[in-house]
Amino acid sequence: MPDDWQLHLMNAVHRSVLKLSGGLIGWRVGGMPALELTTTGRRSGQPRTTMLTSPVQEGDAIVIVASRGGDDHHPGWFFNLREHPEVTVAFAGKPKVPMRARVANPEERAALWPRVEAAYRGYAGYQKKTEREIPLVLLEPVQGASA
Repeated sequence: MPDDWQLHLMNAVHRSVLKLSGGLIGWRVGGMPALELTTTGRRSGQPRTTMLTSPVQEGDAIVIVASRGGDDHHPGWFFNLREHPEVTVAFAGKPKVPMRARVANPEERAALWPRVEAAYRGYAGYQKKTEREIPLVLLEPVQGASA
């Protein structure tokens, strides 16, 4: 599993590729659409941005996976959005929009997890590496916000 420094470096490289290519390269990773998630730091109150992928979309909701590569700890962004569910998301190269994050309930997760694994087989391996249940997060449009 990558450590925090490696994760920060991978995110910085990903954002740099997007910027240097004018957004032409980097909005798909591992066959999945990429997104830029901005949360509010739970302790700092400062914006925190990370690049993620979305293996599944459910209606207007974008599904992300708090896998951290199968680590035994949730990623920092997951704690941030649980504390402050109001986020902004740039999805697949589209402009940033406000969204609200929520953790999938057990029934939703049971329905979504097989689709997540089908989209990217690595997630099944991540789940086997850890004893924690890897959360799925739904990013949903804020009512009244324009996309």
